[in-house]
Amino acid sequence: MNIKDKNNNKDNIDEENIIPHNDVVFNEENEGEAPLQKIKKLREELKKSTEEKGEYLAGWQRSKADFINQRNDLEKWKEDFISFANKNLIDELLPVLDSFNLAFGNKEAWEKVDKNWRTGVEYIYSQLEGVLKAHGLVMIGESSEVFSPDKHSAVETVYTENKEEEGLIKEVFQKGFMLKDKVIRPAKVKVFTYKEK
Repeated sequence: MNIKDKNNNKDNIDEENIIPHNDVVFNEENEGEAPLQKIKKLREELKKSTEEKGEYLAGWQRSKADFINQRNDLEKWKEDFISFANKNLIDELLPVLDSFNLAFGNKEAWEKVDKNWRTGVEYIYSQLEGVLKAHGLVMIGESSEVFSPDKHSAVETVYTENKEEEGLIKEVFQKGFMLKDKVIRPAKVKVFTYKEK
């Protein structure tokens, strides 16, 4: 087949088979329908298509929201995992912090220690405390704080005649600790209990 034959074949293409992409194709089986029926049918199809579009859009939006929620949950899980991965090490360091607190708590003996040595020990303590705070460790349990069974363990109760002192911590025997928002060791405390004369 030569070039001339190809050109002739192009000219012989049945023009009825060529459908321009910009034209609307009508279904020939519905040719006999009245225009109002066609319009009604087209409106129904449009309504159905609009409803399907709405359902698809709602489904995609739900899927997107689920994905975002899952990603946020995963990020929180990672943060919690990292925070509590160090929990065993922190648990082992708590007795060291207790020893520092006992040393600092005995004011009379602590004041007798050489000032330079005392300053050095206090600096080491503040460094250790700073590192642990950076990893989310918070010390809990202060005198005059309101007793909370979630954060404190009442070792002893002391009666008071002052109703305003009821439920307040009188003395802290051992500091408690929280890692992020979870108590890893409650503070051991002495609590006031109101008793009338």
